[in-house]
Amino acid sequence: MAKKILGTVAGLAAWVTIVTAAGAIMRLLWPAYASVADAMTFTLPMQLARLSIGALATVVMGLVTAGIAQRPVLARLMPGVLLLIAFIPVHISLWDKFPIWYHLTFLVSLVPLTYAGGTLTGAGTTY
Repeated sequence: MAKKILGTVAGLAAWVTIVTAAGAIMRLLWPAYASVADAMTFTLPMQLARLSIGALATVVMGLVTAGIAQRPVLARLMPGVLLLIAFIPVHISLWDKFPIWYHLTFLVSLVPLTYAGGTLTGAGTTY
C-alpha cells in the first residue's frame, strides 16, 4: 500500500514540476506567450505547446508512478484519474477561454497517457 501511495504522490509531483518548469521557460523564452499568459488568450501554436507539455508531463507521471508502485495497474493509473477529477472543474471554469477540442484533448488524454507512461517501465500488468 505504501508503494502505491508513494508512487501516486511522486507521479503527481513529477507532473507539477514539469508543467511548472516548462511554463516558466515558455514565459521566459517566448515573449508573445508571456504577454498573453495571464489573460489566457493563447494562439494555436501556444495551445499546442501547452498540450504537448501536458502530454509529456502525463507520460512521465505514469512512468514515475509505475516505477515506484509497480503493481497493480489500477494503482499506476491513480494519478491520471486524480488529475482528471481535479481538472474537470478547472476546465469548466475556463470553458470560454479555449476551444472545445483543447479541453477534450487535455481531459481525455490524462488517463491513457498515464497508462502509456506506466507501460514504459516494463513492470508487470497485474490488475
